[in-house]
Amino acid sequence: MTIQGHPVHPGRPCPHSTGKGCDDYANRPTDPCINFNCGWVVEGSPLPDWMKPENARVIVIFNKTTWQGLPVDVAVPVGRRIPPRALNWLKAFAEQHGRPLLFSEQLKENGRFTREQMFMAHGPAAFQQHVASLTAAGEPLW
Repeated sequence: MTIQGHPVHPGRPCPHSTGKGCDDYANRPTDPCINFNCGWVVEGSPLPDWMKPENARVIVIFNKTTWQGLPVDVAVPVGRRIPPRALNWLKAFAEQHGRPLLFSEQLKENGRFTREQMFMAHGPAAFQQHVASLTAAGEPLW
């Protein structure tokens, strides 16, 4: 994504990020900043304390889209990939609550990480097939 003309991707955070917040919060753009709802700070968040993004190294977005009437959550790494402990917690949460999950990790080419993310699906086989068909067709996942 681009924020105020600056490309932002894993490994290249927003130039206004302090690591704890935004140094230009009053002037942040509507999209994506104001419209963004990190699952850590939403009211009633089910995320445990250790899942704070700076600790768990993952950002969770609840209800990013729907599939067959079910809310679909999205998890993106803070870095190249979601650490196993956090990903396992998210998968278990998805299964317990019947919420399909999309999660990503940074792609490698020739042994080096790129800016590109690869999304994977966790949930019912039909959901996984749906995501695979969207991906194969180059369609957006949400």
